[in-house]
Amino acid sequence: MKRLTLVLWAPFLVLVLALWLTPPPAHAEVPHALSFAAQQIPPVPGATMPSTSAPAEQEAQKVTAYTLPPDLYKKARDISQIRFWFAIISFIYGVIVLLLVLRWKLAPKYRTGAESASSNRFLQAMVFAPLLILTADILQLPLGIFDNWVERKYGISVQGWGSWTWDWAKGEFISVILGIVLIYFLYTVIRKSPRRWWFYFWLVSVPILLFVFFLQPLIIDPMFHKFTPLEQKDPALVVSLEQMVQHAGGNIPPERMFWMGASEKSTALDAYVTGFGASKRIVVWDTTIAKMKTAQIVYVTGHEMGHYMLQHIPQLIAFSAIIFLVFFYLGYLCIGWVLARWGAGWEIRGLDDWASLPALLLLINSFGFLANPVTNAVSRHYEHQADQYGLEVTHSLTPDSGQVAAQSFQILGETDLADPEPNAVDIFLFCTHPSIPDRIRFALTYDPWSSGGQGEFVH
Repeated sequence: MKRLTLVLWAPFLVLVLALWLTPPPAHAEVPHALSFAAQQIPPVPGATMPSTSAPAEQEAQKVTAYTLPPDLYKKARDISQIRFWFAIISFIYGVIVLLLVLRWKLAPKYRTGAESASSNRFLQAMVFAPLLILTADILQLPLGIFDNWVERKYGISVQGWGSWTWDWAKGEFISVILGIVLIYFLYTVIRKSPRRWWFYFWLVSVPILLFVFFLQPLIIDPMFHKFTPLEQKDPALVVSLEQMVQHAGGNIPPERMFWMGASEKSTALDAYVTGFGASKRIVVWDTTIAKMKTAQIVYVTGHEMGHYMLQHIPQLIAFSAIIFLVFFYLGYLCIGWVLARWGAGWEIRGLDDWASLPALLLLINSFGFLANPVTNAVSRHYEHQADQYGLEVTHSLTPDSGQVAAQSFQILGETDLADPEPNAVDIFLFCTHPSIPDRIRFALTYDPWSSGGQGEFVH
């Protein structure tokens, strides 16, 4: 699943204000909660594909390990290095952008303009927030342009620059709307409780983000892609998926299974789970349906089913909420010293001044980067559990389910150019999923049934 981004990340990825005020430049979309594909591969979408699953008559090659032909091997190794350094440079560049905003005293200028426009605090937020958000994101735009250029160069993105720019603009619109609300509440609680604002803002922001997470598949995702009930695109696949869902003892009816038109923008493969309550659903990209056979898609969906059945979404929401609380508290502990040391030079009147936001964001972004190894390790654990669940739930439904799973990962790796020899530092810092070589090894060796045992999650 791509972009577990961060309900951990998120999911990879990871504080309320940092998430919405300095969004990842790679693309304008909001990260999904849980995703089958590797996190570090952005879901920039492309190439026209048919909407039916790969022909069954094509005999799948037996997989014994993750391997690539020489041309793909070189491309995968090259793009892996680019992505690794791009992640590091993106963080450093983001820090530089915030420092420039502070040094150029842009926030005080925007604050003065907002205060001149109205004495009403919410109207001030409506002036200040868009100016600051758009300034930061425009300054970071070169990163997004470079990232899309790389994805296009390596054949993962086929999105035209006009479409990419329109997606970026829609992402900015979402960021501005959420930014106004969050910034207004942040400075309201700072003014009312200078010593407890970090806790009260956490109490306010978590329900807001839960509401956004609920609305994402209903309102936000359709702004970027076309969604159609899977039953309309591939009814035979839905029958197989229903059989798997029933075997798992779950309750994801066909009307909660969707086909997503990714191929207009990307050649990458993915499936993901998102939403909760009335908005929860499983989404399968049309590129995945085009490249994989029914049994392989059933395994991928079994992985998604695992996130539901193992309660990963509520657990990750709770984990993220705790991380947010820690970040806010650390921000509270540090911001006083930062403003005492540099605030006057930046023309910041105090913490309750709108203009203090870039300094607070600078701290929060730094905490988020330092927390990457922890948040990503938790994400990899849940993704590994979902891989295991997929193997267990398809064991009695699919002959040689381990081989089918390995074939799914092989196809994913070939298409998304997953690194055959991933850098351990890259995995430690940035990867929210186990590497493709590790996932294939596990799929081929996990077999408790051969010794008379049973699965851990599906009996």
